[in-house]
Amino acid sequence: MTWLILRKSWAASIAPLCLDSRERHQVAIRFLAAIALAFGLPAHGQQYPTRPIRLVVPFPAGGTADVIARSIANEASAQFGQPFVIDNRGGANSIIGTEIVAKAPPDGYTLLYVTAAFVINPHVYLKLPYDALRDFDPVTNGVLGTGYLIVLHPAVPANSVKELIALARDGKVSYSSPGVGNTLHLAAELFATRAGVKLLHVPYKGVAPALNAVLAGEVQMTLIPPTIVVSQIKAGRVKAIAFTGSARFAGMPQLPTMTEAGIPNLELTGAWHGWFVPAKTPANVIARLHQEIAKSLQAPRVRESIVAGGYEPDGREPAEFRKFLRLEYERYGEMVRVANLQKSAY
Repeated sequence: MTWLILRKSWAASIAPLCLDSRERHQVAIRFLAAIALAFGLPAHGQQYPTRPIRLVVPFPAGGTADVIARSIANEASAQFGQPFVIDNRGGANSIIGTEIVAKAPPDGYTLLYVTAAFVINPHVYLKLPYDALRDFDPVTNGVLGTGYLIVLHPAVPANSVKELIALARDGKVSYSSPGVGNTLHLAAELFATRAGVKLLHVPYKGVAPALNAVLAGEVQMTLIPPTIVVSQIKAGRVKAIAFTGSARFAGMPQLPTMTEAGIPNLELTGAWHGWFVPAKTPANVIARLHQEIAKSLQAPRVRESIVAGGYEPDGREPAEFRKFLRLEYERYGEMVRVANLQKSAY
């Protein structure tokens, strides 16, 4: 059957023996399209997807990115008619999982769902096994964070930001984060800088382990998106004292913003979560992915869960997202310099 398709297409294409350069170009296009059809390559008109899609989340299961990624992917699966297979590849502040996608075939069947660590890592590590701005094509921004909660172990003798600062001035206050150089690490270091105190950083391999460290009393505090901590706060396992966003967190309106708590020069609206594919993925595949992901973000149950977790659905066009990435790359580079982080090997 394959040979028959190729033979008929080629025969039809070469029938005129005397062709000018423009006609020869059209013949070549028709012949390559026939090859793509015959061998299942991602030609422009071919239906996509025809098999399950692997979604690499470069963080452990149960963390903020994982929870939101699964919510969006479940909705998108129904629209695509193919399942998304979530592949959690945590480690090295998302570098391990991100490298997997960078080296995957650019066919639309291996995607990356990653936080702003994507543009932070080039500023905090000496050498990466990929180029964040060259080896990927952006699909869309999934969500935008509205801020972080400052949460403490219940035994910590502080119930406000001012009391926490006083405690840090009297002795060491330890905090957890999902690793070195991620958004939560930077947020905590900026808090310490603005408050004029020193905090002891204890890195973990993901948001969920970082939260578990506070729950177990291994560290005293953390800054964290509301997504996975609200239930723990309501159960009394940790206590929240403030929100870093520009406005109060709707889910806990009793908590002050950092400005209201006495630190007016610290406003952190949280990180974003982006969708990426390997560079050179066909444009029609990227367009289809963007279309369905953006549609999924507006599904009521998906939107409600995102907003409840302290985020806002986004879904901007790929070209707009690429411009946004450039700006974020520069913005986080400045944050790294303010936090005085030294580059290290991952």
